[in-house]
Amino acid sequence: MGWNDKQVGFASLKGQTLVSIEGATKGSEEIILRTMSQTLKMYHDQGCCESVSVEDVCGDIADLIGSPLTMAEEVSSAERPADVAKPDYEPESQTWTFYKAATIKGSVTIRWLGESNGYYSEGVSVCEVEGCA
Repeated sequence: MGWNDKQVGFASLKGQTLVSIEGATKGSEEIILRTMSQTLKMYHDQGCCESVSVEDVCGDIADLIGSPLTMAEEVSSAERPADVAKPDYEPESQTWTFYKAATIKGSVTIRWLGESNGYYSEGVSVCEVEGCA
């Protein structure tokens, strides 16, 4: 995290209204979420021997814009989801992190995959970025 970043929980977005979302696509290493009062960044501070990025986005991101979020939750697991085929090369360690959000218009799940040799973090940080609003 940068020195101006403040770690926050994804659940803190519940009840807030998003005005924009940038980077919510497969392969992305950073997503920017903007409300009227704050800017949040979802990312992983990449290091050696690890990889963390968006693996899948299920739902229409546009459904999350302009209406209060009725759900904002994070779920993590070391188990590969049932709908993901076993890769030819299985990493020594993996973390799947699911960010689930919904409004009255619809719901979206953003699935991140972190892989490493087991000695590095594979988690996603959600930070409030000061000065970016």
